[in-house]
Amino acid sequence: MTDQRRAGLAYAVTGFAILSVGDAVVKSMAGAWPAFAVAALRFTIGAAGLSLLLFRTEGLHAFVPVRPWLQAARGVCLAVASVSFFSAIYLMPLAEAMAIGFLAPVLTQMLAGLLLGERVERRVWLASLVALAGVAIVLRPNLAELGLVALLPLNSALFFALMMVANRASAGLGSALSAQVFIAGFCAPILIAGAAAAKLSGIPAFDFGWPTWDVAARCTVVAVTASSAHWLAYIGTTKAGAAQVAPAIYVQMLVAITLGWWWFDDRPDLYTLAGAGLIISAGLYLWHGSARGALPINR
Repeated sequence: MTDQRRAGLAYAVTGFAILSVGDAVVKSMAGAWPAFAVAALRFTIGAAGLSLLLFRTEGLHAFVPVRPWLQAARGVCLAVASVSFFSAIYLMPLAEAMAIGFLAPVLTQMLAGLLLGERVERRVWLASLVALAGVAIVLRPNLAELGLVALLPLNSALFFALMMVANRASAGLGSALSAQVFIAGFCAPILIAGAAAAKLSGIPAFDFGWPTWDVAARCTVVAVTASSAHWLAYIGTTKAGAAQVAPAIYVQMLVAITLGWWWFDDRPDLYTLAGAGLIISAGLYLWHGSARGALPINR
């Protein structure tokens, strides 16, 4: 491996590790502020910061989207995926939600064939069956207890995969920074409207007030760490190639297990570890020898 590829892999590993730190910060807000409100504030902060950076580097013309409906679809997918994932880690151990979320790369390959007409190889279907078996193993001990909550990380994985397919469709329509601005810019108002509707619904569990300073600070930390993670993963991809850095995403699992154990006393059982192993193996099998990878890093 060349020095440039080693550097690229190091950038990617660092980015994905930081992303898991942000997830742990989100989980720390469980009970303090609802997940949809956290997601709305996080993406509002992120969209504002990224927009300022885009304005300073590319000017006003960069804010005119090509194929705006496609950009809006990316924002909708990210909004649903993020609320689902944030809600999942509020209610489930971090490692379990993360393991199920790793189904997204496998779903991306399948959906790219269905929606973009890309050829779906036999190994994709094989990896899909293995990954689904892993999900079943992760959920088996807690499925009866969790009920519909168990569907949250699955829903998140599905919409992350749809978002990645939309990302592929929008490739070449602007710079990487403008792509991040458009997806966050469409996502934020959707989440704000959703949070307002939830508050006005009259359901006590959905009611919330203004965030306390520590909740606002933690949302800012999540926005900064996520944006930094995206940038580091992007730099890693440019230096080493997507296929080389894609497996680095699974460092998130190691960080999630460590933080979940240390911060929340969530000790993963053998079911979680075995199921996560199958899901990760399926993802690595798909990426082995591939010239490109789909990195679900936009939350």
